[in-house]
Amino acid sequence: MTKTIDKNFSMPKCFNERSKPSLYCPGCGQSIFLKHLGFIIDDLEIQGKTTLGIDIGCSLLAWNFFNFDIVQTHHGRSVPVAVGYKLSNKRRIVMSIMGDGGGYAIGLQSLLHAAFRNNPISVFVLNNTGYSMTGGQMAPTSIPGEITTTSPSGKDPKNSGKAFHGPELIKQISDNSAYIARASVSNPIMLQKMIKKTLENQIKNNSFSFLEVLTPCPTNWKTTASESFNFLSKMEKEFPIGEMTKNEK
Repeated sequence: MTKTIDKNFSMPKCFNERSKPSLYCPGCGQSIFLKHLGFIIDDLEIQGKTTLGIDIGCSLLAWNFFNFDIVQTHHGRSVPVAVGYKLSNKRRIVMSIMGDGGGYAIGLQSLLHAAFRNNPISVFVLNNTGYSMTGGQMAPTSIPGEITTTSPSGKDPKNSGKAFHGPELIKQISDNSAYIARASVSNPIMLQKMIKKTLENQIKNNSFSFLEVLTPCPTNWKTTASESFNFLSKMEKEFPIGEMTKNEK
C-alpha cells in the first residue's frame, strides 16, 4: 500500500534531492525559513532564473538545500556581490541571505548603500539576536539584558547600545518603490506572503527589497522548544512584525 504524504510535510521542488541532510541545529529557525523560501520559488516558477548569494555564518548552509546557482561570499559581502551579479546579468532574479551579524555589523555599509541606490535585489536578514555559528556572542540585535557568551551578566544598553532595528533604519534611506518588512517563523502564513512580496518587488518593480526574519536559536539560547518560542515572542515585542514599505501600490 502506497503512503500518502501530506503536502504540508513535502519539500520544495527547487530543493536539491541529492543534498546532504540538514546541518542546522535541531530547532533552528533558519531551516524553517529556507523551506518557505523554497515553496515561494516553486510558486513563482523562478528556479531556473535565480541566483543566491550567501554569507559566512549559519546562512551559508543554504547551499545544501537549493538546486540553482549559489555564490559563497566573505562575511558581510553577499550584498555587494549580489549587486554586482545583478548589474552584469539584469535578467536574473538575485537574492542575498545573511545573519544579523553579516547584515547589521560587518556588512551594514554595503546593505545601506544597496538600499540607498535602490539596487534591484532581494535581501533576507535572519535575526536570532546573536552570532550563532561562532559561539553565541552578543550581536547588534541582542536585546537589553540578554545573556550571551560575551555578556554573561546580560547586555548592558548603556555600554553596548539598545537592540538594532534594521528595517526601520533602511526605510529611512530607501526609495519609495522599495519593499521593506519584518516577519517571524512563528507565523508561517505571513512569512510566506512577505517572502513572495520581497521577490515580486524585484521582479515587477525592478526595485530593492528587504525582509528581516526573526528566527530561534535553541543551541546558543540554551532553550527547549517551548522556551525558544517564548523568547521569540519577546523578540516580536522588541522587533514589531509587519510591512514598512513606502510603496502604497
